[in-house]
Amino acid sequence: MLASVLSQIAEALDFAFAMTWEILWALVLGFVLSAVVQAVVSKNEMSGLLPDDSARSIAIACGLGAASSSCSYAAVALARSIFRKGADFSAAMAFEFASTNLVIELGIILAVLLGWQFTLAEFVGGPIMIAILVVLFRLFLRPEMVQEARVQADRGLAGVMEGHAEMDMAVTGGSILTRLTSPRGITAISHYYVMDWASIWKDIAAGLVIAGALAAWVPESFWQSFFLVDHPLLSKIWGPMVGPIVAMLSFVCSIGNVPLAAVLWNGGISFGGVAAFIFADLIVLPILNIYRKYYGRRMSLFLLATFYVSMVLAGIAVEVLFQAFGLVPDERNAKVVEASVTWNYATILNIVFLALSALLLIRFLRTGGPAMLRMMNAPAGRPIAEGVRMVTEQTDGEYTCPMHPEVRGGRDDRCPECGMNLVPVDESHAH
Repeated sequence: MLASVLSQIAEALDFAFAMTWEILWALVLGFVLSAVVQAVVSKNEMSGLLPDDSARSIAIACGLGAASSSCSYAAVALARSIFRKGADFSAAMAFEFASTNLVIELGIILAVLLGWQFTLAEFVGGPIMIAILVVLFRLFLRPEMVQEARVQADRGLAGVMEGHAEMDMAVTGGSILTRLTSPRGITAISHYYVMDWASIWKDIAAGLVIAGALAAWVPESFWQSFFLVDHPLLSKIWGPMVGPIVAMLSFVCSIGNVPLAAVLWNGGISFGGVAAFIFADLIVLPILNIYRKYYGRRMSLFLLATFYVSMVLAGIAVEVLFQAFGLVPDERNAKVVEASVTWNYATILNIVFLALSALLLIRFLRTGGPAMLRMMNAPAGRPIAEGVRMVTEQTDGEYTCPMHPEVRGGRDDRCPECGMNLVPVDESHAH
């Protein structure tokens, strides 16, 4: 009996390792590209760009979301932050959706595990879902509900990744290339890169392990029955309806749900069902509890209802559009395979991108990164440990932040924006 259980666990871990090795280079590439974008897009300007729910504001919200971290918890925290600073609630929620569904790294992982059609579906379906959400908000969201949510948000109850959401290390001034290749730009890229890994690795690991377990233990016949494979028309509606529910119960968010999507696709869920499943990382149970803290019980239930409807309708729209243009894959061959490491393109790319990852990690460690990392779950401006003093205003000290030169303080102070240790003013130019 024990041997059988251990054998099944080993098989599940084999599948998890295989998927990890297949997508490792893509994860590194995605996070590097995301860090590059975040290094030149300032968070401090966001709330002023989203004053209402006009088409222009929603489009800007989508662009800003696509340029931010793919961590679902950070997206939720940042959406509340810009809402508290005066941004329109609908625009803040549009930003939140874009931040987890229109980001580069998600598209890369989808292409590697499932195929380019799913990447296209995500970038077509995401804006459709946001448009549906905005319409639902205009129809059913009353001003008094928004006011109640603002009062609750201003209470500042802690969620997850508060510090991550508030940190702004973007380099401004000069051309994009100049900013990215400057010492400050390289430091910012390294910090965003490590910070994104630190915020998402648990979801990725959980998604890979759960996907491996489902691939190893759940027979294909169960999935085919559950997803109504024998009823072609009904399955195309059922898939988008049940996909978000499966996502909610999985507890896995961010890009960690892509390996699960691969297992579901191989099992028989419809194309639109996969899209709806991936969309639903913003209604997993832990995040619903954060909505309750941030905006109150009434608004959290409203968000659950409107988010779910938006995800289902967007999934159905993706199904109809891609069927009409003949873009739905004929075969279900997502890369959920047994563990094997061979000298192929994946191995070569893994070596190259792991080397790049090591260089960024070294830069991170040499520029005060660990101190910044400890602030990720701490509200902005709050000391992270007893005895640690935070700089709250500009002074005439001899120390400054390498990323925020306007900050001045003493030798033992840390920057309130990014948590980095302050360095002598002369040394800051070397970073």
